[in-house]
Amino acid sequence: MVTENLLAYPQPGQTVLLPSVFQERCGLNQQYLGSLTTVNLLRPYLVEAGLWSYSGPGSPGSGSGRGEDPSTWHGGWELLTCELRGHTLGHWLSAAAHLSATDAELSAKAAHVVSELARCQQANGGEWAGPFPEKFLHRIAAGTNVWAPQYTLHKLLMGLFDMYAVAGSELALTVLVRFAGWFSRWTAPFTREQLDDVLDFETGGMLEVWANLYSVTGDEEHAELIRRYDRPRFFDQLLAGADVLTNRHANTQIPEILGAARAWEVTGDVRWRRIVEAFWRSAVTERGSFCTGGASSGEFWQPPFQLAARLNHAQEHCTVYNMMRLAQTLYRWTGDVVYADYWERNLVNGVLAQQHPDTGMVSYFLPLAAGSTKMWGTPTDDFWCCHGTLMQVHTSYANAALATDDAALRIVQYLPSTTRWDQLFGTGVTVTITQDTLFGVALGQMAAKPQTRNLSHASVPPLPTTRPDAFIYDIHVACDDPAEFELRLRVPWWVQGEPSILVNGQAAAPERDGGFVSLRRQWSDDHVRVVLPKALSVEPLPDLPETVAFMDGPIVLAGLIDHEQRLIGDPAQPGTMLIPDQERLHSWWNTGEYRTTGQQVGFRFIPLSEVREESYSVYFPVTGSV
Repeated sequence: MVTENLLAYPQPGQTVLLPSVFQERCGLNQQYLGSLTTVNLLRPYLVEAGLWSYSGPGSPGSGSGRGEDPSTWHGGWELLTCELRGHTLGHWLSAAAHLSATDAELSAKAAHVVSELARCQQANGGEWAGPFPEKFLHRIAAGTNVWAPQYTLHKLLMGLFDMYAVAGSELALTVLVRFAGWFSRWTAPFTREQLDDVLDFETGGMLEVWANLYSVTGDEEHAELIRRYDRPRFFDQLLAGADVLTNRHANTQIPEILGAARAWEVTGDVRWRRIVEAFWRSAVTERGSFCTGGASSGEFWQPPFQLAARLNHAQEHCTVYNMMRLAQTLYRWTGDVVYADYWERNLVNGVLAQQHPDTGMVSYFLPLAAGSTKMWGTPTDDFWCCHGTLMQVHTSYANAALATDDAALRIVQYLPSTTRWDQLFGTGVTVTITQDTLFGVALGQMAAKPQTRNLSHASVPPLPTTRPDAFIYDIHVACDDPAEFELRLRVPWWVQGEPSILVNGQAAAPERDGGFVSLRRQWSDDHVRVVLPKALSVEPLPDLPETVAFMDGPIVLAGLIDHEQRLIGDPAQPGTMLIPDQERLHSWWNTGEYRTTGQQVGFRFIPLSEVREESYSVYFPVTGSV
């Protein structure tokens, strides 16, 4: 049985981002993906298969590494002496697969990588295609510690599956199926207790891999792997309502839950779905999060609603990415905007805040304590796990802007973009949706587009006197033939008051329903103007409520100060402490910048996502009122 999802998203390549910070950040990531050489990505796999050796520059012999400069090899977690070597290749393959429809060079490199992995598999005897020896897994079965070999292999298998499912590589599926055969033989002799012992070592998303594979093959061997990779020691306690997360490694559990989610989708066994829902309650609803949306600190889950003592190493990038994936899955199942809101908060204050705006590199953690600085990775000397999720997340969010159900097209995320949707609702009609910005400001634009058109033109709204307290979008609906359907626009959690909706310049009175406003009409070539009012607000720490973070709509603000600074003012009126700063740059509105007012020390606030090397503070103790 395969369950039906309530919603469908566009396929990779259907959505193209328009100029905005999102397009810029995706571009930085795409450049990074292209800069990594296939020989460096493949080296641990080739070494394990006996297809590469190195004897030093200019040395005799026929080794394929002869004459290479070792200073160009990948370092950090990709060193040949590191037990986690090879994990980056899987992330890279997944990211390349999602860009294969629009980047021919990256597509060709990814196809070459798959062919080399097939060659390694053949040299290893026809099944094993890993970047380290099989004995790593035999060692964990014997109870000997090895640094997460199944975590690493999951990244490879995930990359192979994405190369098949997204990029259409039949060879990738062949390699994956043959490798699955090795895991079937390896796990077959284990009792349930022995399997549980093996799976207590970090397994990453192996359960998700087997569920994905079973969805394609329908093979009972792959269904059995789903059953073997069940996690009753963890899942059963979740179902019983126990707190099995506090002070446990967050990015161990989240991929396992993503596997449970996929198992529900491909088997229809409701237990899997109940596990996912129990996890969300424990990890989010009953635990709380930082103002950024992050759900853990120092890689570990914090105790429920106890955050104040854990600001130094908040949210690991990997947990941000994987929790966003889970939120998107739950939104696809339910259509509940709480998951879309969660996804947005983490995109703006996690994904963007943990990527350097200029270099595109990742920050492993996102410190939120007073006087923090971000520690940025390097292109080839670190290769933390977060380098991998950096690669993936920036190839994934373009397709999160829109979704459809049986009768409605939903604007889920306000990302400047164009999506072409063929055969919408099975009507044969092709609909192109373009989300763009007017002269005002928009989520993801630190400096909004300039006002260049003649102000006397009837279609140009009046120029505001000061920086608009709203995000403003123009949504163009173009149908190749007129079609009647419902357009649903999400009203995000941060909107203050009622949104303003105009259709072709005329005020509309849409119905409000479950976090959306809905417009039903016959669409042809129409413009919907959406004004989402926002305001400066504060978000307190749950266990230290007099200490607050400042937010501009959904955007967390960072104060550019290197020590804790007490502010004087009324938290219910943040304008008593912060006022707009540098709001105009020539003909642009400059969004999200503020400065203190009436304080002993004056300093500026900018979006957390724009902090580079500066020292900053996110949470501030507040005293008194003015």
